[in-house]
Amino acid sequence: MNDFKGFLHDYRGAIIGGIIAIIVLCTGLLKLAITIIIICAGIFLGNYVQHNKYEVKQKLLDLINRL
Repeated sequence: MNDFKGFLHDYRGAIIGGIIAIIVLCTGLLKLAITIIIICAGIFLGNYVQHNKYEVKQKLLDLINRL
């Protein structure tokens, strides 16, 4: 019994994560989660480009010149 309690204590984060992953997959929330992640990435990218226009322009020109 001590081994089982030790196992649960050592791996409780992984067990909880696995249960949450199963719930997300079974309920179809995966599409919603992916959509939210893509929206947040787009917001971050747009904000970065807005605040660093010159640097982004230079990096794109360097990339185009390599091709």
